[in-house]
Amino acid sequence: MKNLKFLLLGTIFGIILIKAEVISWFRIQEMFRFQSFHMYGIIGSAICVGMISLLIIKKYKIKTFSGEEIKVEPKTFSKGNIIGGFMFGLGWAMTGACPGPLYALIGSGLPIIIVVLLSAVLGTYCYGCLKDKLPH
Repeated sequence: MKNLKFLLLGTIFGIILIKAEVISWFRIQEMFRFQSFHMYGIIGSAICVGMISLLIIKKYKIKTFSGEEIKVEPKTFSKGNIIGGFMFGLGWAMTGACPGPLYALIGSGLPIIIVVLLSAVLGTYCYGCLKDKLPH
């Protein structure tokens, strides 16, 4: 019962993704072929909202619901970022599915996306096993 609000929020977010055509294979292919601005506009808007949100969190020292301070640790750049980004983008282009709305895709009636979801989970598991051996 405690997590019901998160289930409701996730459901609403999934509906928004479907209505905005963010989960559309055709929209994703248009993006990777540079044929449409639709997805770039959505991703760019999300980046702007994230930047503004972080500025507000830092400026007003906003805390979590449990009262903890929100800390954003600085990240260092390495060649692993490029390799990981390339693998992420390659998987996205090959499947035509961004990892974010995988559950929305499954919920909208595309059960084949379960294969993509399981592959994403397997990839995450493999990263966890190999993390110490990878360039960071």
